[in-house]
Amino acid sequence: MALKAVVLGAGKGSRMKAVYPKVLHQVAGRPMIQWVLDAVAPLEPAQTVVVVKPDADRVVARLPEYAAPVVQARRLGTAHALQTALGVVDLEAGDSVLVVPADTPLITVDTLGRMARLHRSTGAAATCVTASMDDPTGYGRVVRDGWGRVKRIVEHADTTTSEREIEEINGGIYMFAGDYIRDALDHVEQNNAQGEYYLPDVVSILGAEGHTICAYRTTAEELAGVNTQDQLARAAAIMRGRINEAWMREGVWMLDPARVYIDAGVELAAGVRLYPGVHLEGNTAVRSGARIGPDVYLDDSEVGEGAKVWYSVIRGASIGRNTEVGPYVSLRPGTELLEDSKAGTFVEVKNSVVGRGAKVPHLSYVGDADIGDEANIGAGAITANYSWFGKHRTRVGRRAQIGSNTVLVAPVEVGDDAYTAAGSAITKNVPEGALGVERSAQREIPDYADHRRAPREAD
Repeated sequence: MALKAVVLGAGKGSRMKAVYPKVLHQVAGRPMIQWVLDAVAPLEPAQTVVVVKPDADRVVARLPEYAAPVVQARRLGTAHALQTALGVVDLEAGDSVLVVPADTPLITVDTLGRMARLHRSTGAAATCVTASMDDPTGYGRVVRDGWGRVKRIVEHADTTTSEREIEEINGGIYMFAGDYIRDALDHVEQNNAQGEYYLPDVVSILGAEGHTICAYRTTAEELAGVNTQDQLARAAAIMRGRINEAWMREGVWMLDPARVYIDAGVELAAGVRLYPGVHLEGNTAVRSGARIGPDVYLDDSEVGEGAKVWYSVIRGASIGRNTEVGPYVSLRPGTELLEDSKAGTFVEVKNSVVGRGAKVPHLSYVGDADIGDEANIGAGAITANYSWFGKHRTRVGRRAQIGSNTVLVAPVEVGDDAYTAAGSAITKNVPEGALGVERSAQREIPDYADHRRAPREAD
């Protein structure tokens, strides 16, 4: 008695009006179809099949190894999609078949598990997941008999006036007894408004044959399908709310959770403080005591204990313990700020290591550089790291002091405890403890202002 799972992902997605497959649209940093597969996986199906449309290479490329794609060459409806999937599924006596649409990212592991237990405990031929909805427009209705038993499911387009008043909707999620499903699928017809083979008709067929049909009720939120961009936005907002609530239960502080955006792959420690306008994406990790925000974008980055990051954009960077970043800082991939360092106002750092206690306080660009411990980069200083022949590296020694508006022309090295004079263009190495100066002597031109005014006065 094994469970076989089928995920239906062959929908056209035409209402999304997007250039890539509907099921790959992101919800909290994860494709919709991945949320569904993640909800199914804990049930430990012996086989998982994903139905895809032709030319769905991008969808197939994103599937985990355990999920086998099967192409529905002619999309004739959901019943036909399941029939296509069962063509590659080895059903044995006593097996069950779980069917979940790929565009229901809000379905939870808990609901699927409860539905499965209900299905097995009752010996039902079919079990569906339903919910009550104030406005059920567009959803199939669950029609029950006088004893409250599920009689049939009617798609919205085929409902009568009285059936449209029913608030219990079908979520498109089923568990079927493998002993009956193939025969029931063979009896599904196309006599409906869409001219398709409807999967809900299987429920009606099995019920008419006298088999037990069960329904597990959940919230309407979980069954919300995503067919349009506005529905996608609503699903993403709900998922963000779930993620934020889960992190707050783990000890993460948020001033305004509605304005904090956390991807599913992010890791946070207890004691992290998140302010409004924070976006945490990719494989980002934030350690205990760190303060993030307001208005911070962090992607594939790590923030150490006690660090402070505000009004900044961080991509592919590592921020050390007790480090301060911001405001208005851009840290690009390959950047490492070691503990107690600082990247201050209007600073950009790329592919560089800023040492322990070192400071890049303001108005500087540091690219392809190694900045030694306790060094200081003066305002307006930059590393000129590019020549016609490629990028070159700059090295600034421990406790070195780089004067304001210095240009370090790579490849170049400033030694430990060395200095550069403000306004210098350093093209040669500066030895340890020395002062590097490269600028012309100042001179004054008398009566320069009068010379500037003379042509205008003549006009």
